[in-house]
Amino acid sequence: MNIFISNISFKVREDSLTELFSQYGEVISVRIIKDKETKRSKGYGFVEMKNDSDAMNAINTLNGTEHYERNIVVTEAKGKKETNTESPS
Repeated sequence: MNIFISNISFKVREDSLTELFSQYGEVISVRIIKDKETKRSKGYGFVEMKNDSDAMNAINTLNGTEHYERNIVVTEAKGKKETNTESPS
C-alpha cells in the first residue's frame, strides 16, 4: 500500500522515514518529493509498505504524531485518476 505523508520537516531525510515506518512492517520504498530547481524537500512524500494491514496500522498510529517538531499527516495515497481518452463506440 502506498502512504502519503505531509507536513514533513525540511530536515527529514528518506532514511528517517524508513526507520519510522519500519516499526510497523516491511517498507518497500520511501520518496520525499523535492523541488526540481532547488533540490529542497517540498514537505511531503510517499512510503510504500508491503502489507496493507501493516500500512493501515502505521497510518492510524502515526497520523497527527510529532516527528522532527512537526505534526505529520499520514493517509492512504490516492492514485492519479486515469482518464479515458477513447470515445465510446
